[in-house]
Order: sequence, then C-alpha cells, then structure tokens
Amino acid sequence: MSKAEAHVKVERMINVEVKRGANENNVSLIKRFTKRVQGAGILRKVRSLRYKDRNVSPYGKKKQMLKRIEREKVREKLLRLGKIAPRQTR
Repeated sequence: MSKAEAHVKVERMINVEVKRGANENNVSLIKRFTKRVQGAGILRKVRSLRYKDRNVSPYGKKKQMLKRIEREKVREKLLRLGKIAPRQTR
C-alpha cells in the first residue's frame, strides 16, 4: 500500500469544542454542544460504522462458495432419495 492510499484510508476525527459564556447556564451549554455534534455529523458517522463488517478476502469468498456448492450437492442428493421435501415457491 502506497502512502497516498494510506492517507486516503485514514478517517478524520472531528472534535467539537464549546466554551461556556459568562452568564450561560449548564443546560444551554449542553444544548449548544449537542447542536454542534449533530451539525458535525459525528453520531451519524459512528452509528453507520457500528455494525460494519470488513470486506471478505478473495480466499474467504472462495471458501464460502465451495461450502455453498457442497451444501447444494447434499441437498440435491437428499431430494433425489426422497428424504426431504422440495422447497416451496410462492
């Protein structure tokens, strides 16, 4: 991986900073902070990445396909022997 590719893959971290005004109470400070966080899109980004799986490698894809083919062969054999019922389509 080249330096350019590594640079592209780095996620930018956004820090939200809010300073308290002289006559500002805690509730309004928290509201202002919340608005800034929403505006920056931090929560949206974090929630979208929460359950993200990494990409499967070509070897992993091959293993998955071989398992699937093997299961299909076993199913077809059981169907021909009459041990399982065929799948019902709508």
